[in-house]
Amino acid sequence: MTRFTPAELEAARDRLVPDVVADGLAVLFCGINPGLMTAATGHHFARPGNRFWPALHLSGFTPRRLHPCEQRELLSYGLGITNVVARASARADELSAEEYREGGRLLSAKVARLRPRWLAVLGVTAYRTAFDDRKARVGPQTRTIGDTRVWVLPNPSGLNALWTTPKLTDAFRAFRLVTGLPDASCAGGPED
Repeated sequence: MTRFTPAELEAARDRLVPDVVADGLAVLFCGINPGLMTAATGHHFARPGNRFWPALHLSGFTPRRLHPCEQRELLSYGLGITNVVARASARADELSAEEYREGGRLLSAKVARLRPRWLAVLGVTAYRTAFDDRKARVGPQTRTIGDTRVWVLPNPSGLNALWTTPKLTDAFRAFRLVTGLPDASCAGGPED
């Protein structure tokens, strides 16, 4: 992995990172917003301490642990990635409530256009703010966007210490089972 200086990471602030999306996905995973490492590399969940890629594999969504630079391979599994807020920041707490609400409006329009079967928002606080649902908890939501069902997963950031990799993997696995997607980790291939 490329090492970035603090100045190079800071220069990535406010950059936009392209979505990994297609029409009719099984699951569109939705992060809060890109971190500076993600913005610097152009690859989602690129910070080494982020547990998204390990949890995705260990829960059976992918046959092997993908590296952030392999993010486009997700499309072959019917999976994609977007964010609630498009601009990059060092921490999610740098975002305003209005940015989250506007992000929720834009995300709803994107989901209506792309029609994934499931939208999985990675972060309950982000979901609560973006969709003005203060009582939301991790798990299935009553809200739908067109025919797209919504599920909230824990934020996989390494800063979210409450959710260890095993607990996060269990939450991802429970979601995968509900989606009806097969356990891709049984398909073989190297595990990192």
